Amino acid sequence: MSVFTISGFSDEIDKMIDVQFAHIKSLGITHFEPRFVDGTSIADLTDEQVSVLKEKMQKEGIKVSSIGSPIGKIKITDEFEPHLQKLARVIEIAKALDAKYIRIFSFFIEKGDDLEKWHDEVICRMKKMTELAEREGIMLLHENEKNIWGELPEQCDRIIREVNSPCLRAVFDPANFIQAGAKPYPDAYNIMKPHIEYMHIKDALEDGSVVPAGYGIGQIDKILGDLKNSGWTGYVSLEPHLGAFEGLGSLEGGEDKTVMKSGATPEKFTLAYESLVKIINSL
Repeated sequence: MSVFTISGFSDEIDKMIDVQFAHIKSLGITHFEPRFVDGTSIADLTDEQVSVLKEKMQKEGIKVSSIGSPIGKIKITDEFEPHLQKLARVIEIAKALDAKYIRIFSFFIEKGDDLEKWHDEVICRMKKMTELAEREGIMLLHENEKNIWGELPEQCDRIIREVNSPCLRAVFDPANFIQAGAKPYPDAYNIMKPHIEYMHIKDALEDGSVVPAGYGIGQIDKILGDLKNSGWTGYVSLEPHLGAFEGLGSLEGGEDKTVMKSGATPEKFTLAYESLVKIINSL
């Protein structure tokens, strides 16, 4: 377990942060990736709410692995300056919570639109965001996500190489690559391996339906095995998506394909956790 530090999107346990903390502590998890706190997006917390959250973290002995921000989940045609200001606020929150990383995306593109037409704008925006992060001593982690410019490994690779900053690295999400039509291993992994700073643990079937780690075609065992053998150490963050949770619709930009639609529960988070631990122990 020392190679991988397990974290997770605990808002997929329950809406309320007290319930989230109690459950991850019962599993022995010491980190979380805040995305929604008591139903409010991490990016929209007030200073007072951030202070309350930090007090609860200190009381429970829980730390932030990365800020699960919504930055970059806007249309490429949307105005950018207000979004850059939002990133500045998220950086303030990250620093207040002693978080080193902020998860970001590279903008929704209309289906059928020419990706190359938007290449320059995407890189320009990513550079501006990274420059802001550099000034503040924060690292941005670009996550591959369906329907954004960087949904495929070749695009993610281009973003990170062309921005060319030590403050921009990659989150690798196997299920998201499957949903975008890419093969996580070995194809996507071989392209992205030099850039991987952080892992999201989410598996999927060939049709994109999300399942616990090891139950889909993401070959998470091979990915984690190769990372381990390569000397990689870092966070593996559970993003179960085994049921709808408050705020999911605003993040996905469309219908989310899940195996179970009845809602996020502690039991489903536990299933995701135990599936990951089984893989890690097998290594």
